[in-house]
Amino acid sequence: MEGELDIIATSAFGLEAVVARELECLGYQPKILSTGRVWFRGTAGDVARANVRLRAADRVLVRVASFQADNFDALFERTKDLAWERWIPRDGAFPVNGRSVKSQLSSVPACQRTVKKAIVERLMRGHSTRELPETGVRTIIEVSILENVASITLDTSGEGLHKRGYRDIVGDAALKETMAAGLVLLSVWNADRPLVDPFCGTGTIVIEAAMIGLGLAPGRSRGFDAENWAWIGKDAFDRERAAGHVPARERLSYTIHGSDVSETALALARRHAERAGVARHIHFQKRTFADLQSKAEYGCIVTNPPYGERMGEDEAIERLYRSFPEVLRRMPTWSHHILTARLDLEKLVGQPATRRRKLFNAQIECTYYQFLGPRPAAREERAGGAGVDADGSADAVALEVGAESWDSAEQPADGTGAESESADGAISGDRERAGVALREQSPAMPAFGGLRERDRRELDEFEGRLAKRVRHLRRWPDKGITCYRIYERDCPDVPVTIDRYEDHAHIFEYEREHGRTLAQHIEWIDDIARRTARVLGIDESHVHAKSRPRQKGLTQHEKLDEQGTTLVAHEGGLKFEINLTDYADTGLFLDHRITRGMVRDMAEGKRVLNLFCYTGSFSVYAAAGGAKETTSVDLSNTYLDWAERNMRLNGLDGPRHRFVRSDVMEFLREQRAGARYDLAIVDPPTFSNSKSTEVDWDVQKAHVELLTRVGGLMPSGGVVFFSNNSRRFKLDEAVLAEVFEVREISQRTVPEDFRNERIHRCWRMVVK
Repeated sequence: MEGELDIIATSAFGLEAVVARELECLGYQPKILSTGRVWFRGTAGDVARANVRLRAADRVLVRVASFQADNFDALFERTKDLAWERWIPRDGAFPVNGRSVKSQLSSVPACQRTVKKAIVERLMRGHSTRELPETGVRTIIEVSILENVASITLDTSGEGLHKRGYRDIVGDAALKETMAAGLVLLSVWNADRPLVDPFCGTGTIVIEAAMIGLGLAPGRSRGFDAENWAWIGKDAFDRERAAGHVPARERLSYTIHGSDVSETALALARRHAERAGVARHIHFQKRTFADLQSKAEYGCIVTNPPYGERMGEDEAIERLYRSFPEVLRRMPTWSHHILTARLDLEKLVGQPATRRRKLFNAQIECTYYQFLGPRPAAREERAGGAGVDADGSADAVALEVGAESWDSAEQPADGTGAESESADGAISGDRERAGVALREQSPAMPAFGGLRERDRRELDEFEGRLAKRVRHLRRWPDKGITCYRIYERDCPDVPVTIDRYEDHAHIFEYEREHGRTLAQHIEWIDDIARRTARVLGIDESHVHAKSRPRQKGLTQHEKLDEQGTTLVAHEGGLKFEINLTDYADTGLFLDHRITRGMVRDMAEGKRVLNLFCYTGSFSVYAAAGGAKETTSVDLSNTYLDWAERNMRLNGLDGPRHRFVRSDVMEFLREQRAGARYDLAIVDPPTFSNSKSTEVDWDVQKAHVELLTRVGGLMPSGGVVFFSNNSRRFKLDEAVLAEVFEVREISQRTVPEDFRNERIHRCWRMVVK
């Protein structure tokens, strides 16, 4: 076939611009016609070249004609007028596919039948025959009607171009090779930068990247329908395949890494890499995402993590995505490219992407999120790292797509189906409303993490204040006080409390607006921990940081972790088990140090009741003070066991000390009135909605009945220490005055080391 042809490269939604730029790099002048279709002009040889070399295209079509088709007669006659005998031999097979969008001819099967019939009539006349056996070479024909304009094309590819030939076994939820190549070409990676896929599965992304980096043509090991057509011939394809087997470079600057948790998937990945001829350029490893790290700089992550459509559960996937900031901030110079169907990824990772693009993975609508790190400034990157062949026909020039995308990251991508949004302007408001922290943009900032200048100033102020507090309290250990508060939100911009337990520090952060992304905030907390260790002169591993989110409906001792980091701390000559990692609190409320001493001083010979006993510290003090017996009541087996361990630590266990698992109100209602206890400690939570009880606990609503029932179990002169830490709490003294003589003693019970004098409120109530 002499002369130039109208050629169309098809693609998945969102990859049109990528295919167009590939064609530009191959020397053509493409034009995006519509969703999934990129047009260019070329010869029969260019048909072969496009089939062998295009990476992100699905098929290569030759357009035979395009015409108006408002009705079936027009479609039939215009199709029959075409010289089909030039394209299809007498014995050729010619199946007809079709599609119709926004057109009067909406029945696709009817359009296919009409075109087929018209071609049959033309071929019978053109080949002077009455029979068309369709036993010869195949020519797939497509009729595509868009807004009443019909395009008739020949499919030169046959099987989709994603079938490179190296993947003979398809794994679960596998990504198409063309989509994988498109992700790499949309990234900022080139052959002189490291690349990792931490969810590599059967290896498609890293294999495609290796072929891109080496300049190996994707279609070099497969066949195409058009090579069997007389008017193109096999020679053109053979020449292109032969050239495509010659790498533009012998090796990559860095070995590409692929990791996954599935050995089965990794076995397939290694098999596919071997068949693709790139195995020595890729290292596959079984590794969890949480263990991801690299010492290399300015690398790229290109990945398609699980998103719950085909594998995994939503809750597990959400936990995985929330871990991204913590893991990816370890690689501060890297850029990260993530394809997922999760529309809430930015919210889960706590910051907007630098750029995002809508793509379709099979039939699933996805977004390609790109979080760009700092650009390498110390060296000049090679665009198209694999180089260009002497004749200008380099396969690897497609790498220029990636090399250019860093510069244009803030600009909308061209091409139908592409969507690109910057992290400022109107979109910023949308993301802010969606709970996504906006990141201060700077070319030198990591994609995840990186402290702002104002963060550093605030932390410097914090460190100075902490050092001052440590100097002020330096003599406390000499007084026998080894567990105390050393910092309590002294600097408004660093709202944390820091408690010292022997040679350990416990940091608790309180929520407030700060403008940091999630990754930046994690780094901020880590810096607080480092500075705390430095000021206190302790090992960084002895600093334990947590945050206290505003969680309605949870108990005050909600479990946060499973690390189980414990130590035995000393207070008042007694020993207590402290858990520094797993709960919102450590097991010993330091603000009640003085109150516990009061209980010990009064406990000798007394029958002591400890309600909401938690880890039993008041009971231990009472027992150490010579209490006749103690009864500790709590609904949690975990805390009752902890309380018993505290008793044993001090050699005070025995039958005189009872531990009762019960809802406190149920326990009190089941007791007969009478003088059963002489001293009571009542330190309830503000709110609780335990699954073990039908009624939620609210200290404001329940305190009158609670204390009245306690008073009913005590003789005249019995003492109740009642405390809680609700800032809005109001004691109903008018009602309680019928049972007790009430006196608030909060000023005496809050220790000097607590800056917040309202850390708790405490009353001493004497039964009348």
